[in-house]
Amino acid sequence: MCAMSPSRILSEVYGQAECVRNSYLKSFSDQIVADIYGNAEQITKHVLSKKESQRISFDLTIDNLVTSKWFGYPLMILLLVGVFWLTIEGANFPSELLATVLFAFQDQLTLWFQWAGAPNWVHGVLVLGVYRTLAWVVAVMLPPMAIFFPLFTLLEDSGYLPRIAFNLDHIFKRAKACGKQSLTMCMGFGCNAAGVTSCRIIDSPRERLIAILTNNFVPCNGRFPTLIAITSIFIGGAIASYSGLINALVISAIILLGVAVTLSVSWLLSVTILKGEPSSLVLELPSYRRPKFGAVIYRSMLDRTLFVLRRSIIIAAPAGAVIWILANVNIGDQNILSSVAHVLNPFGQLIGLDGFILMAFILGLPANEIVLPILIMSYLSTGSLQDYSSLEELRNVLVSNGWTWLTAINVMLFSLLHWPCATTLLTTYKETGSKKWAFLSFLIPTLIGFTACFILTQVVRFLGLV
Repeated sequence: MCAMSPSRILSEVYGQAECVRNSYLKSFSDQIVADIYGNAEQITKHVLSKKESQRISFDLTIDNLVTSKWFGYPLMILLLVGVFWLTIEGANFPSELLATVLFAFQDQLTLWFQWAGAPNWVHGVLVLGVYRTLAWVVAVMLPPMAIFFPLFTLLEDSGYLPRIAFNLDHIFKRAKACGKQSLTMCMGFGCNAAGVTSCRIIDSPRERLIAILTNNFVPCNGRFPTLIAITSIFIGGAIASYSGLINALVISAIILLGVAVTLSVSWLLSVTILKGEPSSLVLELPSYRRPKFGAVIYRSMLDRTLFVLRRSIIIAAPAGAVIWILANVNIGDQNILSSVAHVLNPFGQLIGLDGFILMAFILGLPANEIVLPILIMSYLSTGSLQDYSSLEELRNVLVSNGWTWLTAINVMLFSLLHWPCATTLLTTYKETGSKKWAFLSFLIPTLIGFTACFILTQVVRFLGLV
């Protein structure tokens, strides 16, 4: 038996005492909350008497279903699939129509620049760079947000969202986080910047930081175009009759993977740089009510959709100019974009991608919506952002540039886990007031995205599956 130094003994005793203290404080705070509500219930029974209304019976009946152990989670998953099916299917036609109108106006702008005798490079930077990028962002972002945010607000107004927080509180508490993080996670589906802003509802500074640092693992609507296109080509396209439902199921599975990563990283942060015990979630479940559609339209369109769109436009405009310059200024026989992509190619191959894909994600930092157009532009060497007339045409372009099923899965995985867009990073800095936390919000998903793709690629190649 070896002797222990006094300092080590004191350290172990202190550690055990700290664990006992934290456990005691946690149970003590839970007991306080339980006693407050228990006493309030007893007082209410003595001073208030009323007949049970049909409304109360209706609320209890619904709550017994949507918050039950057996039906609560399946109902949430079905609702998630339904919301994304409506968003995916409903946004297709408006996005195509909006893109047609905006790109038709681009032709008119070109005529005006030619009439004014503007140099080609000015037309390239302002029209093919700035305007075309903004047209892409608006056409891709606006229709899904205009569908998703009203659906989200309807769930909020009807009283269902607090039930989601109630159902997920236990899971988040196991990850040493707050149940309210589930609400900020839901907001991140529309936009991660909006999700970061909504973290203000979390009272604990520690848990608020955890929610901010992990919100990026929920894919925003800027990443949906890439996820939907790749899913439609390599998965949903195999079952054409049910492609819409298959795409919704696959996207929902990707989102559930993002939720699992969110919980894992939340727990990891809670036991390392953001140590602490989870706070008790004091949540009063409101009565179910009929949504006020006027308020829904106002809050979803003005407060959320247009607010997020404005931020994205401000950041995407200068990015469009930079992208055009990189694609049209040559170094030797290649433009800068291709030269950098070839430098990145060996590293991209390690994680199952290629240099052009990595370059597209890097240049897509200002707005995730432009990742796929940049990739098509790079493969086709056209010098400006490109659209594709059909998924089959896009598939031919990708396959001819060496894509396999492993490449497609890695692109979806990396799109889910990679760094936040510039708008989200800026919002994180404003919400935390710290460059350190803003940098960590970039570093954490970046490392996880690269690691996940590297492990998957090396395992598949070792097994000889590709």
